[in-house]
Amino acid sequence: MNTEQILLYHGSKQIVNYPEIRLSRYTKDFYYGFYCTRLKGQASRWAVRYTNKGIMNEYFYTPNASLKLLNFPSMTEDWLDFIVSCRAGNAHEYDIVEGPMANDTIFNYIQNFIDGQISRAAFWELAKFKNPTHQISFHTVRALSTLTFNKAYEITNEER
Repeated sequence: MNTEQILLYHGSKQIVNYPEIRLSRYTKDFYYGFYCTRLKGQASRWAVRYTNKGIMNEYFYTPNASLKLLNFPSMTEDWLDFIVSCRAGNAHEYDIVEGPMANDTIFNYIQNFIDGQISRAAFWELAKFKNPTHQISFHTVRALSTLTFNKAYEITNEER
């Protein structure tokens, strides 16, 4: 791996040699895309979330300055507004988006905020105690071309 490449993980129930953007029933934090993380433990949890076994896929990501990137280094007001918009089904213009993940607990807080059940201030009070997460999502074919499959291997709930 050269210094310009970054190792990313994608936890799944299958080997993903050729990442693709799949439209699903629900939009995700940063809209439809192929999602990875720098955090191996986080990807492991995703790989085994439905069963005791899963697949850890590894990719080398080579940044491309000609792509349109959006990076949220931390949970901010802009991050919250962006996720609310994406989860409402609004597309965006970015090739790649990177930032914290709204995990199940954070997502529930976001949904409560969207539904008007909690204020923005209450959301931030609840969210500030959650563990750091990371996601990087690839939203275009050009963005996917920055990924090179490295390897995949099986993991179990006990190994993570």
